[in-house]
Amino acid sequence: MVLFHAYTKWSIIVYRNIFVVSLSVADLVVAVYPYPLVLMAIFHNGWKMGDMHCQVSGFIMGLSVIGSIFNITAIAINRYCYICHSLQYDRLYSMKNTCCYLCLTWVLTAIATVPNFFVGSLQYDPRVFSCTFAQTVSSYYTIAVVVIHFIVPLLVVSFCYLRIWILVIQVKHRVKPDNKQKIKPSDLRNFLTMFVVFVLFAVCWAPLNFIGLAVAINPMKVVPQIPEWLFVTSYFMAYFNSCLNAVIYGLLNQNFRKEYKRILLTLCTPRMLFMDTSKCGTEGMKSKPSPAVTNNNQAEINFI
Repeated sequence: MVLFHAYTKWSIIVYRNIFVVSLSVADLVVAVYPYPLVLMAIFHNGWKMGDMHCQVSGFIMGLSVIGSIFNITAIAINRYCYICHSLQYDRLYSMKNTCCYLCLTWVLTAIATVPNFFVGSLQYDPRVFSCTFAQTVSSYYTIAVVVIHFIVPLLVVSFCYLRIWILVIQVKHRVKPDNKQKIKPSDLRNFLTMFVVFVLFAVCWAPLNFIGLAVAINPMKVVPQIPEWLFVTSYFMAYFNSCLNAVIYGLLNQNFRKEYKRILLTLCTPRMLFMDTSKCGTEGMKSKPSPAVTNNNQAEINFI
């Protein structure tokens, strides 16, 4: 019974934060396969693993990158609906609909990555010791990649967060006298956390995408003028973004800080893991999680 309640509580938390979990998976997937191969390429000063590993590594890298930006977009839309349209939120993000949105996010990610095989754009780049997207293979395809995978999501996320900021300002200063809408401090903190995630993603990936766009527009003239250090810096700056999200969560979110501390203590004393599990189950029996309440446009679901 204790384990059942602990599992139920864990399932509810994951469901409410399913897009954040999905973003974490997208960030971690590169550490499973592509990054070890990159380390081997650095060690051997070249790619020695064959073309198949090169293509698979590049494909997984693409899934991680595109999956990250699509999940960030999904999170922004979710936060926009939760804060700006809270009365409709429960209907829009029921458990069934949320699972469908998550599946759609990853299906679109796969569809956006597969064309690389047909274009032949996944190639080994000795400058960064990895199989990655080659910007010079096709100008039209490179432009399409930058627009669909970066600019369009950037515009969508910017719109969502702009509308949220406008609502926050209106509620704070009571622009409308009859405005009864309230924003809980926890919701505002959660929004700020994901907003910082988005801003850092845009900052980290903008240089590489702008270089790609410039190369696609005029490859013969631009490619020779791009210093190797600039490309390498922009490349590693982009992929370093996968490491930043966990740091952002730890700095800005109290729940993550508590969990990080618990994990570190558990590594030192493994028996604490079972104690925490029992405690979680006991708390689950004492109090049931409250359902979403949307009276006066105020949602009661707590997000990480």
